[in-house]
Amino acid sequence: MLAYIIRRLLNAVLTLLVVTLVTFGIFFMVPKITGSDPALLYIGKTADAVSVEGIRTKLGLADPVIVQYGKFLKGLVVGRDYANGPDVTHCPAPCMGYSFKTDEEVTPKLLGDLPVTISLAIGAAVIWLIMGVGAGVISALRKGSLLDRAVMSTALAGVSMPIYFTALLSSAIFVYWLEWLPNPAYTPFTENPVQWASGLILPWITLAFLFAATYARLTRANMLETLGEDYIRTARAKGLRERSVISKHALRSGLTPIITIFGLDLGALLGGAILTETAFNLHGIGLQALTAIRGNDLPIIIGVTLIAAFFIVIINLIVDLLYGVIDPRVRLS
Repeated sequence: MLAYIIRRLLNAVLTLLVVTLVTFGIFFMVPKITGSDPALLYIGKTADAVSVEGIRTKLGLADPVIVQYGKFLKGLVVGRDYANGPDVTHCPAPCMGYSFKTDEEVTPKLLGDLPVTISLAIGAAVIWLIMGVGAGVISALRKGSLLDRAVMSTALAGVSMPIYFTALLSSAIFVYWLEWLPNPAYTPFTENPVQWASGLILPWITLAFLFAATYARLTRANMLETLGEDYIRTARAKGLRERSVISKHALRSGLTPIITIFGLDLGALLGGAILTETAFNLHGIGLQALTAIRGNDLPIIIGVTLIAAFFIVIINLIVDLLYGVIDPRVRLS
């Protein structure tokens, strides 16, 4: 097991290095290849020549490519110094640069929005995992029944409806018409846990409804396939209780693809749930990314890209480790 963990850790580190290389190439090398000036992407096309040259000098855009990437990577690991004539600005690690729209350091700006995104993603993930897997198991055990048809019809509706539609509809019904829930807002958990939960319950349910539908369909398909296996019939023939057969044998065998999809979905959401945050006006990473794209704030876009990639790699590392726990054969592959 230790060798398996070490291999996965090395793969994660290598993947993160590749991500930084690809990100650097997209934002710094591709503009040069296409004939654009990377400095103009930072400061805007309407800037004067003196300002553009100042940005080029401060970011070292005239240096060789390998030197630029080395400084970019160094900033992420140990920090970086930005020299602009006699003035030197130190950016502590992980340094993702400075926003040239607001002149703020990118890392603290994004880390300030990160708790909103994490709260939204984790809360919704717990709900959709319980609802989706539970509904899929019940539907598989009652195949062909009215309950099965109702669950699958609901799942089909959940997959079909876009999040911005369900978000606006749920707000109109539960917040403004019935007045059952407060207007969605973020309150730090440490300040008031009850207000934190009540302000996010509607975004949680709305986002979970979209994902739970997919998990219900996937769980149902896996369970139906597993319940037809020989070892399930053998377990029942031995006299095991139906609950043990379902939980310890059938469900465990069908967890692998569910964990895979869950890792990808959760990792992507931790990088920013753009539509959900925009629909409910929650100032997280996703809304920050949308604002940066609209304002052409390149350092913020780079920071969001790196944070999203980091979460996806880390979550997939955890998924790989869970594979080794659920199925010991994975450790030998």
